[in-house]
Amino acid sequence: MADNNNNSASGSSNENPDHDSETNPILKEDGSLSTIVRRFQDSISSGKTHKFWESQPVGQFKDIGDSSLPEGPIEPPTPLSEVKQEPYNLPSQYEWTTCDMEADETCNEVYNLLKNNYVEDDENMFRFNYSQEFLAWALRPLVIIEAGTLGFVPKLRRSLLLL
Repeated sequence: MADNNNNSASGSSNENPDHDSETNPILKEDGSLSTIVRRFQDSISSGKTHKFWESQPVGQFKDIGDSSLPEGPIEPPTPLSEVKQEPYNLPSQYEWTTCDMEADETCNEVYNLLKNNYVEDDENMFRFNYSQEFLAWALRPLVIIEAGTLGFVPKLRRSLLLL
């Protein structure tokens, strides 16, 4: 049986006010890129403020097109000489260890630690489950230094607790 009701989900623009050209000023004009850019520039020049975003360390609308702003990192890299050379103190029952990601046993231990103890969301739905090959690659130091990748272990059990 055909539905001739104009309020069906596929045919009505009245169900969603955003799709109504009478109430949505964006739909009154064409949706071309030049129109969108012009409307964006008009909104910037009108002095609209965004109290939340203006307090955040993100690019600001007022800075668009300002060629006097330097490009590059927000903070310069910290020289290695200014990085603390001594490891932080751990409770007496723990010690620092070097994780050799080239060793299969260590790579497997790191993989299991991350997979079983770290999640990417509050509902524990998405596990941190990268492959061992990816972890070995990602945790390999960019510059080979003696310290390598650090973790800590209990002195008696020697099972990796933290990376």
